[in-house]
Amino acid sequence: MNGILIIDKPAGLTSHDAVMRVRRALRVRRVGHTGTLDPLATGVLVILVGQATRLAQFLAGAVKEYEAIIRLGFATETGDLAGAEIAATRRRVDCATWSDAEIAAALASLRGPSDQTPPMYSAKKVRGRKLYELARRGIEVERAPARVMVYELEARRREGALLHPGPDGTCDLAVRVVCSAGTYVRALAERLGERLGTGAHLASLRRTRAGDFHLADAVSLARLETMAAAGQAATLLLPLGAALSAMPFLHLNADEARQAQHGAALHPPPVSVEWKDGDHVKLCDGDGRLIAVGVYDCERRLLRPRIVFGP
Repeated sequence: MNGILIIDKPAGLTSHDAVMRVRRALRVRRVGHTGTLDPLATGVLVILVGQATRLAQFLAGAVKEYEAIIRLGFATETGDLAGAEIAATRRRVDCATWSDAEIAAALASLRGPSDQTPPMYSAKKVRGRKLYELARRGIEVERAPARVMVYELEARRREGALLHPGPDGTCDLAVRVVCSAGTYVRALAERLGERLGTGAHLASLRRTRAGDFHLADAVSLARLETMAAAGQAATLLLPLGAALSAMPFLHLNADEARQAQHGAALHPPPVSVEWKDGDHVKLCDGDGRLIAVGVYDCERRLLRPRIVFGP
């Protein structure tokens, strides 16, 4: 069984937990995911099944979109609702403290490129150890900042207002975020609090898009398990080529397809858009099925199959 499965991950599960449930449901050993979601987070988790796991390198950098609730009033040790409150940051806040214009300006200051330091409570590895494992032992290590991009960050009105008071003297702000892979939305929540002069943390996070895959494409783990038990799980899988929609492609005739599946280089016909040296190109058979991913050799004008998929 090969293909791409879009799961709507529930809260309380790690991404690895979700992968294990897919493995058990499909009875397939080769299963992976792209773009880790924290246990608190829900939404789009792209699962690669069988030969699709070989496409992970092309999906790792996909742009992500989220809906989040940022809670103003105190910070936590993890930057989200899962962590213990940092008492020194607690202050009772009045939602009327900030105008809509001040909220908009604070959010605008967080858009664009920046260097973001991975939180200690994250799955990022430093010298082979996951940061959260060190954090739980009270060990803090130096982390190299990573360049990230926040393309869109905007507040969302609910019942006509931006800020909604909580019973514990906090204020909730709903936001929509479109950002590069590797961006920690909880770090954005903390920085927003700094801009507004208060502690802040992420109260909820839902991924609504990962690259070309949207929440509308996703299925729950429960539905997958029900369909798998009925022998119908294959109908939920997207074809391999769905992962590479932005990649240029070439349709091959039967003879060229046989050559490609044996790893032989091909002489592509002239194309309307000139490929650059090193470009990846989808190689599809007459039925549009992805059979290989090739790399273009500009000097020799050859397509060399780099990843070849079996029947």
